[in-house]
Amino acid sequence: MDNILKETLWKQFGASIDMLENALVLCPDNIWDKETKFWYMAYHTLFFLDYYLTPKPANFLPPPPFTLSEFDPSGAMPERVYTREELLIYLEACRNKCHDLVAGLTDEIAKNNWINDSKTMVYPVIELLLYNMRHVQHHTAQLNLLLRQGINDAPRWVSRTKMCL
Repeated sequence: MDNILKETLWKQFGASIDMLENALVLCPDNIWDKETKFWYMAYHTLFFLDYYLTPKPANFLPPPPFTLSEFDPSGAMPERVYTREELLIYLEACRNKCHDLVAGLTDEIAKNNWINDSKTMVYPVIELLLYNMRHVQHHTAQLNLLLRQGINDAPRWVSRTKMCL
């Protein structure tokens, strides 16, 4: 796969992850577990970031202390509120997983289909990466809105990640 394409994809996907991190860091404790469930939206975003970066989704298991609660068809919340520190550790693991996937992309991997267990999602890996980046940015924007409403502040735009490919 063309290196300029991989570099560009990483710089933009990494920037989305950086923006999510900035929202987590800026969120004050008094908003973390308010009725808007800032922590939960952040967790949901990280859970699916991780899931969509997993080459064989049938083998997906989030790292401890996280569970597969996001797959619960009843919409059950996790058993407890996750801390900022736990989510920042998860974010760093996801950042590295994304970086490594993009760095290792070949034309063959990019064209391979990623298929979830229920076969409701079938995407070439390259398209799933873009889908995943959009999902991260969508929820990061929601978190930034909660910050703006709660403390009249939000992190600044990140144009590209500083982490090299």
